[in-house]
Amino acid sequence: MQQYEVAARVRQVIDAAGVSAREFARRIVIDPSKLSRSLNGSRRFTAAELARIADIGGVDANWLLGAAATLTVAPASQPSSEPASAPEGGRPLQIVRETVRLIAERGFHAVRVADIATACRTSTAAIHYHFPGRDELLEAAVRWCMDEDTRRRAAATEGTVHAGDELRLLLDLQTPRTEQQRRQWCVWLDLWAEAARSTTVGQLHREYYRQWRTTVSDVIRRGVDQGVFRPVDPDGAALTLTALIDGLASQVLATAPGSPGTGTGAQAMHDALTTHVDTCLTAPAA
Repeated sequence: MQQYEVAARVRQVIDAAGVSAREFARRIVIDPSKLSRSLNGSRRFTAAELARIADIGGVDANWLLGAAATLTVAPASQPSSEPASAPEGGRPLQIVRETVRLIAERGFHAVRVADIATACRTSTAAIHYHFPGRDELLEAAVRWCMDEDTRRRAAATEGTVHAGDELRLLLDLQTPRTEQQRRQWCVWLDLWAEAARSTTVGQLHREYYRQWRTTVSDVIRRGVDQGVFRPVDPDGAALTLTALIDGLASQVLATAPGSPGTGTGAQAMHDALTTHVDTCLTAPAA
């Protein structure tokens, strides 16, 4: 079957789901730009991606590949051990969420596919059906973390006009106070180490930090224009601030919450970041 015909059938599945292409990409856990290129014919869908599309779309995988049939909702071609009722958001999204949770708890290399299957109450065959290899599963987990972090930042700062207020909101989000925030940072620390060994994860790591530093740089640039911040170089200031966040967060994660001693706590981290902003960025009062 021609590539453009597969893309046309995938478009039908997306239309039938009643969601945007970006939301559908989130559900099948691939980068939206990859989905866009595949739909435009400049990239081929992988077999695993088509399996996830069939699963989330509730269609037969053979139909996507050209079987003569009309589009009807039917059980996807899954391993027989796959439970009939998929969890909210679909099985692929559940697998990725559980993978992220287990990475935070144990570290990526200590997590086995069998552990993920147990957490999802399914079989290892079902995990491999959606994500044939560990590399693909890790890539999906990284992208999910990136998307979740971006979504939380956008939601927290929506409608904020004052650049100083927005920057402080970003600092609050990056301070690991809650269990969820600590878990997220644990995943990032583990992925930093993996980025040094994996070309794919390294590329995702660079992509994420480019986006993150651009976000901070844009806020600082707007603050300079508003007269809230000193006339600093926004890109250089963003590089310094994000590096400070990373260094302090790694120290916080090395300290058990609420434990006494000389370790860096979340409040100490937040105080240090606020002091840096007040001292190095905030413009003197007129």
